Amino acid sequence: MPGPGAAALALPLLALPLLALPPTPPPTLPRPQPHGPRRVLEKEAQFNTTYADWVDADLLNIYAFNHSVCRNRTEGVRVSVNVLSDHKDLPVLFVVRQKEAVVSFQVPLILRGLYQRKYAYQEVSRTLCQPQTKAEVETQHFYVDVSTLSLNASYKLRVTHVENFVLRTNERFSFNATAAQPQYFKYEFPEGVDSVIVKVTSAMAFPCSVISIQDILCPVYDLDNNVAFIGMYQTMTKKAAITVQKKDFPSNSFYVVVVVKTEDEACGGALPYYPLSKDAAPDEPVDQHNRQKMLEVMVSPAITSEAYVSSVLFCLGIFLSFYILTLVIACWESCRQQKRKGLLAAMDSPSLDTASLLGHARSIPDSFLGHSPYDSYGYGSFGNGSSGSTEGVTDSMGSAEVPYGYVGQEQFKRRTPFAPLRPLSIAMGERSLENVASRPRLDSLSSVEEDDYDTLADIDYDKNVIRTKQYLCVADLARKDKRVLRKKYQIYFWNIATIAVFYALPVIQLVITYQTVVNVTGNQDICYYNFLCAHPLGNLSAFNNILSNLGYVLLGLLFLLIILQREINYNRALMRNDAHALECGIPKHFGLFYAMGTALMMEGLLSACYHVCPNYTNFQFDTSFMYMIAGLCMLKLYQKRHPDINASAYSAYACLALVIFFSVVGVVFGKGNTAFWIVFSVIHIVATLLLSTQLYYMGRWKLGEVGGTAASRVGGGQRSGAPGATSPLPADSGILRRILHVLYTDCVRQCSGPMYVDRMVLLVMGNIINWSLAAYGLIVRPNDFASYLLAIGICNLLLYFAFYIIMKLRSGERIKLIPLLCIIGTSVVWGFALFFFFQGLSTWQKTPAESREHNRDCILLDFFDDHDIWHFLSSIAMFGSFLVLLTLDDDLDCVQRDKIYVF
Repeated sequence: MPGPGAAALALPLLALPLLALPPTPPPTLPRPQPHGPRRVLEKEAQFNTTYADWVDADLLNIYAFNHSVCRNRTEGVRVSVNVLSDHKDLPVLFVVRQKEAVVSFQVPLILRGLYQRKYAYQEVSRTLCQPQTKAEVETQHFYVDVSTLSLNASYKLRVTHVENFVLRTNERFSFNATAAQPQYFKYEFPEGVDSVIVKVTSAMAFPCSVISIQDILCPVYDLDNNVAFIGMYQTMTKKAAITVQKKDFPSNSFYVVVVVKTEDEACGGALPYYPLSKDAAPDEPVDQHNRQKMLEVMVSPAITSEAYVSSVLFCLGIFLSFYILTLVIACWESCRQQKRKGLLAAMDSPSLDTASLLGHARSIPDSFLGHSPYDSYGYGSFGNGSSGSTEGVTDSMGSAEVPYGYVGQEQFKRRTPFAPLRPLSIAMGERSLENVASRPRLDSLSSVEEDDYDTLADIDYDKNVIRTKQYLCVADLARKDKRVLRKKYQIYFWNIATIAVFYALPVIQLVITYQTVVNVTGNQDICYYNFLCAHPLGNLSAFNNILSNLGYVLLGLLFLLIILQREINYNRALMRNDAHALECGIPKHFGLFYAMGTALMMEGLLSACYHVCPNYTNFQFDTSFMYMIAGLCMLKLYQKRHPDINASAYSAYACLALVIFFSVVGVVFGKGNTAFWIVFSVIHIVATLLLSTQLYYMGRWKLGEVGGTAASRVGGGQRSGAPGATSPLPADSGILRRILHVLYTDCVRQCSGPMYVDRMVLLVMGNIINWSLAAYGLIVRPNDFASYLLAIGICNLLLYFAFYIIMKLRSGERIKLIPLLCIIGTSVVWGFALFFFFQGLSTWQKTPAESREHNRDCILLDFFDDHDIWHFLSSIAMFGSFLVLLTLDDDLDCVQRDKIYVF
């Protein structure tokens, strides 16, 4: 008998096989096993009959159906099932076998949503794909197989014919759909109809749904997880519209598929509450119960090819009529010039009238110039005879006869009434024009720089005296060499032309790519069209929105032609040594006008590019040149009376680039971002104050000091003392300390009013408006930041234009007939244009489905919508605004510049 030692030795030996065994797998749920041979039960079934039955792991139920199919008539067949048992892990499988297709689905049907959420549906309905037949009448059979691995599962089965499966033209049809019970219908193109528009509407925004257009193929993708696999599709809340062309469907028919999504996030709705209990698994499906939507569908013919032709001709006719009108006005002006030829010869000068729209040079007798209505104001360097004032002693043009002309021309002797003031002027450090006029004037401008031919002293001494006078005339701010200024302002045109080329080429390439992606994928949620009035042409989805931008291009080109004609007439007048072209009227500089016309043409091109596929990522294409147009118009208005001190092209375009930068940043990061709005509002206010100071002092101010002397003080009460006087503050004083000192001395101690009252009124009003706009943006935080930024520019432009008109009339000047008609007509057109702009047919600030709620039908020729009319009217209004700027001061063409008031 073995002892205890043997037992102890046997235990480790017995444990060795146990250690060699693999680990025991975790326990799993028992799977039902067939208790015997699998049984197949086939039943002859009838349509419109509900079969309440059961199935288990040993049983396969087969239901055999047959129906007659006609070649010229299509009937839909729909299979509806409802599983009564609650075995989510052991679903019931339904397989429908047809002649040319197989459809299978399980119940409960599991569909996934965002973040892989699962949603279970116990009741499922599917429409069967109908195979084509070549016979007149054919009997087709199909079978419904029901199987499961569950021990026992009860279900109900019903097969029915679909009423109104084939949609009729211009007839509405209503139906219900759920995520597990999608619907689709067939439409066949009638004879003579090449394109139709499918409109689907619903009274309820949610649940979110998808509308798809698919070719007549099997299978039909009609579930939320596969509806985007083929065809064209778009999400929908209350409205959806898809234009379908016959050429895209070889069978001349298509399916309209309507699917309800499991979640509303794609349509801008909130995500549903996803319950999680302690006992439930993380991926436990959620039953959405009755998530149902009532919809209505209607298919109507789209416009014909004749409508395309008539719309194009209409668009061309509107804008080409402006060319004809301009030509008529030019001929009329030419006839008037011929009739006055005798008078002109007798007076040895052009007509008494001022320049026309095309800029014909005119003049009046010298005797009339001595009786200007501006003498009573005493403005300008010639009209102020007070020896005690700064103006009277600082006129650098006060020589008796100053030669002023171009190479190859007889020098025009400029007559001035204050010859005795010349020695005093020279004593003040002033430089005569003689040394400039004696230099040869070359036709080439490549070697001419602005600082080389400055008619003022090289130091800032004379500039400070002249530009800080209380009353300025245009002659005071038109002292620089004309060739230098011409080159300076030509840079505006060449810079914007260069910007346009580098900007437009990648834009065109990008929008072509967008359109290609839309056409290939069929995803119509990429672009925010007005789908109820989007007429395709070729590869373009909305040709009408592109065509309506033609006005910007044609009218911009017409404006460039008008400017070219004006410049030619002006240069001819200079070649004739015309006195009025040299010494009278607002100085003629055409560079900014050329830049404005180019910007208008580029606005049309880039707006057309934007409307190829309008969306969140390319909005700046449509707005960039709007900012540039607003900025150029303000610069041109300022240049009229301040030609010597207007901003250079480089600084102007740099500021506009900064505006566009803020526009992009605001749209991308500004929505609901408090920090961004605070920073932007502060920058807006600071920029307004700096610009106000620059305009108030005509650029002759400095916060810093050089060598203990201040070029100009910051404040409004300085009335005496020559600029350049020693500052009472030491050179190392801080900026804030100097500002406070000026405010104390001018506003508290002396209590003096502003020196430049008119400028102060304008700038105070401008600051009130800009501060109000900044406060509005900070409080309201509008979603459309691009439009908000554009509104700031337009408000400032309108304010400055109104100030210019008021001051012009206040100065005794008048507005001629042509600019007056342009002002009235342009104002009316702008009013109607803004009405159509604010209709808001789409918005990329919402989801594509929400944007389609704003879609509207065409209102003009069944081809153009409200936004197209905005394009028409705004292009005309911009053209009219440019003409106003061009002709506004034509009444001054016979007035000497020393009699024209600066404001």
